[in-house]
Amino acid sequence: MKQNYIFLVLTMTLISSLTMAQTDSKIIEDFKPSTVNQPGKEFPKVNSQGYARFRIEAPTADSVRVSLGLGGKGGTKLTKSADGAWTGTTGGPMDEGFHYYHINIDGGTFNDPGALNFYGSTRWESGIEIPAHDQDFYALKAVPHGNVQQILFPSKSTNTSRRAFVYTPPGYGKEQSKRYPVLYLQHGWGEDETAWSNQGHANLIMDNLIAEGKIKPFIIVMTYGMTNEIKFGGLRNFDVTAFQTVLVDELIPYIDANFQTIAKQSHRAMGGLSMGGMETKMVTLNKTDVFSQYALLSGGTYSSEDIKDKSKVKLIFLSCGSKERPDGVKNAVVTLKNAGFNAVSYVSEGTGHEFQTWRRSLKELAPLLFKE
Repeated sequence: MKQNYIFLVLTMTLISSLTMAQTDSKIIEDFKPSTVNQPGKEFPKVNSQGYARFRIEAPTADSVRVSLGLGGKGGTKLTKSADGAWTGTTGGPMDEGFHYYHINIDGGTFNDPGALNFYGSTRWESGIEIPAHDQDFYALKAVPHGNVQQILFPSKSTNTSRRAFVYTPPGYGKEQSKRYPVLYLQHGWGEDETAWSNQGHANLIMDNLIAEGKIKPFIIVMTYGMTNEIKFGGLRNFDVTAFQTVLVDELIPYIDANFQTIAKQSHRAMGGLSMGGMETKMVTLNKTDVFSQYALLSGGTYSSEDIKDKSKVKLIFLSCGSKERPDGVKNAVVTLKNAGFNAVSYVSEGTGHEFQTWRRSLKELAPLLFKE
């Protein structure tokens, strides 16, 4: 898939990628606080249809809008009530899953005091969770849980110590002789190394799949892709060299030296969402002796001509939302299969360039990785 498509879907991310369907105008009054609200905060609220309702206390303001929702240009316009608070409901239901948003008050940009903050769009944004029909696969359950730990690893190329987060599965460390495969999983543009755990619930997805016996345990490493220094609009000219050096020459050796990994190309995978998918494609094609399994989540495609040595590739996984360009993903996989590759496509129904697509993609990808 060409880079202009990736630029297009990144633009969709920046504007919240909230493609919504108009439904019956009757709104069901079963609103409940969003599950990612600040402790004890009643608003924002969401209902069973996918509508969101907001209440912002700004008694001296002249105009208040929320940056998401079917409310015309600029998002959902709120109305001032007698008590000085501004309230309003999105003009239509939103896609299931997680969304970033912020508040515009008299032209200024602010976060919603009622919502938790998540790093996206190169800033800490408010977050809202629209209940999903399939949310059970990333729910917090009474199952054995792994750990997500922050590490600092030395980086000579950037003259500092860099941060990564490492998911280790339940039971990790109990047997010193046991070794695990590793997935290096990248975030999208505007996000950082916290995204896959905080917004994506990657650790809970893994815990639940392991508890259900659907996957063999493996480690996930999430680090900053060094993408946000690039101005939006110039992403097509992104040079992966600096990040590739940090990842391949500094982070991977550190992980192999400090964690119980199987330090082999055959047991090492790389994947990423959106911009992280673009990075994944660049790095995997440049470093065929490092990774054997590739995953692009709303991040483009591979062609058979891209890969010079088929024997070094064990799996290619391509996914996107049904509101993106699913035919491109499906057709690319058909072509790869015809060329003899183990290629799999997945399309998340009813979602666009957003985290519900990528949560579902990880759920589908994980059982395919590191098969003997």
